[in-house]
Amino acid sequence: MADKPNILYIHSHDTGRYIQPYGHAIPTPNLQRLAEQGVLFRRAFCANPTCSPSRAALVTGTYPHQNGMFGLAHRGWALNNYDEHIVNTFKAAGYRTVLSGVQHVAGGERINDIGYDELLTGGRKGSPELAASSFLHRQTNSDQPFFLSVGFFETHRKFPEDNWTADPNHVMPPTPFPDSKELRDDMAAFITSAGVLDHKMGVVFDSLNDAGLRDNTLVICTTDHGIAFPRMKCNLHDTGIGIMLIMHGGPFAGGKAVDGLASHVDVVPTVCDVAGIDAPARCEGVSLVPLATGNTEEVREEIHAEVNYHACYEPMRCVRTDRYKYIKRFDERDRPILPNCDQSITKDFAMEAGWYPYQREMLFDTFLDPHEAHNLVDDPGYGQVLTDMQQRMLRWQEATNDPVLDGPIPAPPGARVNDINGVSPGETAGSTDEFPQY
Repeated sequence: MADKPNILYIHSHDTGRYIQPYGHAIPTPNLQRLAEQGVLFRRAFCANPTCSPSRAALVTGTYPHQNGMFGLAHRGWALNNYDEHIVNTFKAAGYRTVLSGVQHVAGGERINDIGYDELLTGGRKGSPELAASSFLHRQTNSDQPFFLSVGFFETHRKFPEDNWTADPNHVMPPTPFPDSKELRDDMAAFITSAGVLDHKMGVVFDSLNDAGLRDNTLVICTTDHGIAFPRMKCNLHDTGIGIMLIMHGGPFAGGKAVDGLASHVDVVPTVCDVAGIDAPARCEGVSLVPLATGNTEEVREEIHAEVNYHACYEPMRCVRTDRYKYIKRFDERDRPILPNCDQSITKDFAMEAGWYPYQREMLFDTFLDPHEAHNLVDDPGYGQVLTDMQQRMLRWQEATNDPVLDGPIPAPPGARVNDINGVSPGETAGSTDEFPQY
């Protein structure tokens, strides 16, 4: 790989780890092939399980409460400083920076604030994979390295309503949901969407090969957060913050699987490491190269994630170590919270069954309880663990100047926030069915 390899950052909406390389019965052959040739991070996590904040953390190397992306870009939030976007780091190093498809960290006309040299397609309209393919074939004889971001709307809801590629009679709803016809239908629709995503990503991967660029390109393939099912997207359980992360190129080779903890905030330091560029001083993450090369089994003892706004204000923070997970709500409202995630068949099922989550603090032993079903906060046998996790969280919050420690975080002027106060069971103020174009 050359001193300045090309960078392909290819990403999806709402996919979590529900693809074939993570062991699910969801055919994604192109992603499987990428994993077999590169490095699969089995315990990678986003920094926020909502769309814009998650992406903002990845592209800046900082947490949402540091970079200003407390909520969704199409609802009024923005980065404090778009110069901190990774594309500007690579532009300064001589790269041509190009966007095809979804980016979701700048709303509307603010897309130009990011700093890309070239916009191939706007948002999710058009065919990001075909535009990226055309661009890659034009780079065959170029001496200038590129940073290409290719973003797909799949697997965001709404899923395909018919012509499913999966027979719902032969699929299983995601854990922890029961096996029922309605939920099997919902999962079959997701599997179909995942297949569309895999095909589109495959077009880009094939074009990279056909253009002769594969050996000199670092591929970062990931998603923003968990799938759009209850207790997943918008939630700090592992099902919400657990994400696919596959890298290929340079040190990321050999079909390895890595079990060390990794975070989206580690992507900027990692890419800079491979490209021989100094990572910006603001970065909170660390390079993942030592995990890929086998020089170490761990590069971090803990990961952190947060929620502030999705459709509603629901401030939460978490810390996760190799074994334990601690979640704390910072909401002053002492009442059940209307599930703050996308409307769906599965969400209707969960709410009709009485799912209105509210627990001020949660502690889970992920070794004995991987589905995070048993809250151990009041278990005296875990008292020392609880204290340790509380201290870890507080140290991180203080070190990163988390404003939630000082009280509620206000929305910016003009931002659209659903009112969760006084909403009765059965209403949907905690969800967003919008489909942003960017």
